[in-house]
Amino acid sequence: MVVNFKVFKKSSPNGKITLYMGKRDFVDHLSAVEPIDGVMVLDDEYVREQRRIFGQVVCSFRYGREEDEVMGLNFQKELYLASEMIYPPKEKSQQSLTKLQERLLKKLGPNAFPFTFTIQPSAPASITLQQGPDEEGDPCGVQYFVKLFTGESESDRSHRRSTVTLGIRKVQYAPTKQGAQPCTVVRKDFMLSPGELELEVTLDKQLYHHGERIGVNICIRNNSNKVVKKIKAMVQQGVDVVLFQNGQYRNTVATMETSEGCPIQPGSSLQKVMYLMPVISSNKFRRGIALEGQFKRVDGALASTVLLANPEQRDAFGIIVSYAVKVKLFLGALGGEVSAELPFVLMNPKPNPKARLMQADSQAEVESFRQDTVDRGMSMDEY
Repeated sequence: MVVNFKVFKKSSPNGKITLYMGKRDFVDHLSAVEPIDGVMVLDDEYVREQRRIFGQVVCSFRYGREEDEVMGLNFQKELYLASEMIYPPKEKSQQSLTKLQERLLKKLGPNAFPFTFTIQPSAPASITLQQGPDEEGDPCGVQYFVKLFTGESESDRSHRRSTVTLGIRKVQYAPTKQGAQPCTVVRKDFMLSPGELELEVTLDKQLYHHGERIGVNICIRNNSNKVVKKIKAMVQQGVDVVLFQNGQYRNTVATMETSEGCPIQPGSSLQKVMYLMPVISSNKFRRGIALEGQFKRVDGALASTVLLANPEQRDAFGIIVSYAVKVKLFLGALGGEVSAELPFVLMNPKPNPKARLMQADSQAEVESFRQDTVDRGMSMDEY
């Protein structure tokens, strides 16, 4: 049986260093992050000259617009999460090879060398903030890439022609178990008015996958002398840019408004279900929406909820995303409004594992990237 597997390939502009990786998404399991592994192939000239080749995992955090960088200001920080010399190789490596690395080493010959990096689970998630229609340059947010370059030490300033970088992502997948069903009850009384207005909101579950409808169950009991004239339900995306003390804001990514069943007169009640679906297609041109870390030529998607092993330990260069459903009852100009809010989790499901053996007759589907896509002073390239 012939087994196909996909490999991402990219070469330095001078063609002397070629990078092969089996995937670009690496999963954060909260307790640990999947090892970042691949294979590097060197030109015969570099092998003969015993050129030193270093590999690094770089986290790039842009917290301001590129077009505002004037008078020497720089709104970008780069964190080197892993760094080591790949060639010449260590005498005896204790690192075990993956099946993909073993197959690539056999296929690519004696000039192929494996590498494996590990990063801490506390590293920030891959998230970018959507730019406005008139904005250019790199988007704000957190992006990762693997960098291979030649130099005398890992702190050398790399030459662009002998450097290869490939964008990767640090992602999280939804837990397999559902949490407790979200439910809240809000009661409001009014000055100089007897009775109270009760709003009960329940979601059909706590964990949703991207593209799922969110069923919002609403029960209104009007024991006051006010009249409910309109109901509005919305999904709000919370964005917390940890670096800034006031870097918290909300975006409404799905909304529905109805007067069906209204007005709800004093002494009446109403029970209804409203459905919401937060998707990127209805938020394409809204500045500041948090998106999943993006690769070039790949359509974006709304960012998933960021899960933290310890909410108190948040990386200063990270962006924390959360979601909540908010329901508002409008009581007219003088009555004001009553609102209730329920947090929930929105994430991608874990892909179904496919046990594919790397056999002798395995065939690799190779996706190559242009050699002229080099980093502009360490900015994200081929992202």
